[in-house]
Amino acid sequence: MEAPPPPPPHGSATPALPKHTDLSSEQLSFLHQHFQTPKDLPHKAPLLLSELDRNCFDLDRDLIALQTILAKSCVSWISHSFEAKSDARRLNHDLQNLSLLTSQHGIGSKRFHRVLAKELPQLTQKVLRIEAIRSYVETTLKLEALVGDLEDAVLCFMNCQTSIMFSAKLSKSSLSNIFGMQEFGTKHEKLLQAIKAMNDIEDKLVDLVLLQPHWHHLLKSVDARVEKNLTILRPQVSADHRSLLISLGWPPKLSLSKVEGGHISDLPNPLVIMEGEKRKTYSNSFISLCALQHFQIRREKRQSNRLEQEKCNIRLWAIDELVSPIASRMEHHFSKWVDQPEFMFALAYKITIDFIEGIDEVLQPLIDRARLVSCSAKEAWVSAMVQILSRFLETRLFSSLADQYNDKHMKVEVIPSWLHLIDLLLTFNKQIQSLVSLEICHFLTESDRFQGLSRGISLLTMFCDRPEWLKIWAKIEMKNAYKKLKAELQDHKSWNVDSKLQAGFLPDTERGHYILSTREDHKAPFIAESALKIAWEMIDRCQTMPAVLPRIQFIRSTAVRFLWYFLKVLLLRYKGTEIDSENLNDDALGRRCILINAARYIEFRLQQWSDSVDFLEMKVAENDCKNPRNVGNIDHNCFFEEEIKSLCEIETNWLMDIIAVILRQFETLSWDYVKQAKHLQQEVSVASNLAVSVDFVDALDALKSHLHALEMTLNPKDFLDLWRSLAEGLDHFIFFSNIFAEIQFYANRVNQFETDIQALFSVFKSYCVRPEAFFPNIRKGLKLLKVNKERGK
Repeated sequence: MEAPPPPPPHGSATPALPKHTDLSSEQLSFLHQHFQTPKDLPHKAPLLLSELDRNCFDLDRDLIALQTILAKSCVSWISHSFEAKSDARRLNHDLQNLSLLTSQHGIGSKRFHRVLAKELPQLTQKVLRIEAIRSYVETTLKLEALVGDLEDAVLCFMNCQTSIMFSAKLSKSSLSNIFGMQEFGTKHEKLLQAIKAMNDIEDKLVDLVLLQPHWHHLLKSVDARVEKNLTILRPQVSADHRSLLISLGWPPKLSLSKVEGGHISDLPNPLVIMEGEKRKTYSNSFISLCALQHFQIRREKRQSNRLEQEKCNIRLWAIDELVSPIASRMEHHFSKWVDQPEFMFALAYKITIDFIEGIDEVLQPLIDRARLVSCSAKEAWVSAMVQILSRFLETRLFSSLADQYNDKHMKVEVIPSWLHLIDLLLTFNKQIQSLVSLEICHFLTESDRFQGLSRGISLLTMFCDRPEWLKIWAKIEMKNAYKKLKAELQDHKSWNVDSKLQAGFLPDTERGHYILSTREDHKAPFIAESALKIAWEMIDRCQTMPAVLPRIQFIRSTAVRFLWYFLKVLLLRYKGTEIDSENLNDDALGRRCILINAARYIEFRLQQWSDSVDFLEMKVAENDCKNPRNVGNIDHNCFFEEEIKSLCEIETNWLMDIIAVILRQFETLSWDYVKQAKHLQQEVSVASNLAVSVDFVDALDALKSHLHALEMTLNPKDFLDLWRSLAEGLDHFIFFSNIFAEIQFYANRVNQFETDIQALFSVFKSYCVRPEAFFPNIRKGLKLLKVNKERGK
């Protein structure tokens, strides 16, 4: 153990050395590194002391520089917080005393670690909080300034309105006119300033929604103040625009005498003939109203969390202002034509088409300047005119007809009026949609056209909003369809096929033609085409219905129900056509084949309809409505799935009935030949020319006659299945009969039996090259008979 150092001289100011146990491990390691023996102390101590003093000086200088930088940074960041200033002062004090880290007790080291581990993170959090408060205050101040600008602009706008009203009461001198023009220019300028301020506010609010969505109270406060100013601004802007339209001579007068005479003269368009200052004033007013609507669209999208770009709504405020004065005049004329609705549609269409070109030419450039993307003046005009007619039809005509239909005594009288009104409505729909389809519908998908464009341009929208009227319409359409079908059924020729096909004429080029597409290919009767035509007419009448689910409901209630009714008609007619194996004739088979052809043709057409895009979309929507969890299911996307399945079952059952009857007749006619096998006991000369057995001839003749009749009347696809099934049944019947068991004992009759079987094969020779391929059991049996015969020799 090393000797303790000598005691200091008496009177020296050198402090006493610490005890060995008070030194830390780092301090002991430092001393052992520099002083290995007591002899090193006098030589190395001065050098080490000077080096330590130099290092401490450098560290003190760095600490002072760090203190200065930190003090400047803290002052710039925490000027708004007294608590943060206290923490900075405390940290500054700790840095000043950082030299205590090398003190004899090592207390400063723990203090420094506590500052780094706890106090600095806390300070960082407080600085971030101060920054958030600063950002909130800055945003609030900016929004307050923008809202203040908006309120000032709105106030000046309303003051200008008061001044214009005051100047209007003055005498019409040149001075007053100049004063009025100046006031109008100032008013328009203040309006543009207000709109710009609202758009600037909206830009800030959109940024807030994206970056600071938790600032709810600020958003609500600003929205409330903007809404208050918008409530003041929009009615006044609309009123000014209406006043301007009146000064331009809008709307033009209507000539009733020519309307009631069935002819409507062209109406002048004041928008086209206005020039100079009037055109400029109207353009500014129109753009201002569109700009105000553009702001409202942005605001509604932001409030409903729909910040992405979407197609503009069909309705335009500026177009509504054009339509509003016309609407009152049109409704006045409509009220005189309640009993003659065709005049209503004629007037609405004439006004629409007379102004549409001028509106598109004059207003569309103004809409584009107002940045209303994807908005069409032509489309908005047509939609507004349709809404006028739709409101009148809904309130004055259809509501009255619906009430009368619910009255049992009036129901019969209502049906013709309702159907006539629907016919006029659908014709008007096609005319109106053709006006905008060329430039709009080509860029839309079918579903977009129905759900987007047609929502404002289709008069059938009223049935989407009134499901009880939709049910009444469906019932009336069904009654009308029953009436049409009944008239067709009364004509006996409706069950006929083409005269050539019915006469048995079938060109050789058409034999084996199994790709069926037309009614003639299916050999279906005229009544099948008529039934499909009636069903499709009902489907086509609701094609312009904008909503998918009401359209599905209407089709299910009309066309689908009608097809089920016609299916019952086929079933009843089939039951009325009896066939018996004992008295089976080709006419009865032909009548049943015509019914099978009708079912097959209807099945084919329903599958075609189901494969179209419209019905696929409707089926997907129907599946999603019934089972929202199973969205996009493609397993059951056939709209007429149940109907097609039922038709397939009926066709199969009817074919099996015919096959069973023919097989029973064949069994009866060939009973003596197949079951009794008495012909085997007859002696046959080997040299004689073998002919078909007498007991087998009648069965083959009957089979051949029925197959020929079926080929002439049955469609190729079902006939192919029928003769193959017949061959399979005959193969099973003959092979498992007594003849194969008995013929083994009459080897001399094998050749005769083979001749009879070849005659059976020849019956099917007209339908395939190798008919024996469809009689596997008989071929196998013949081979065994020949083998046994050879062995017997």
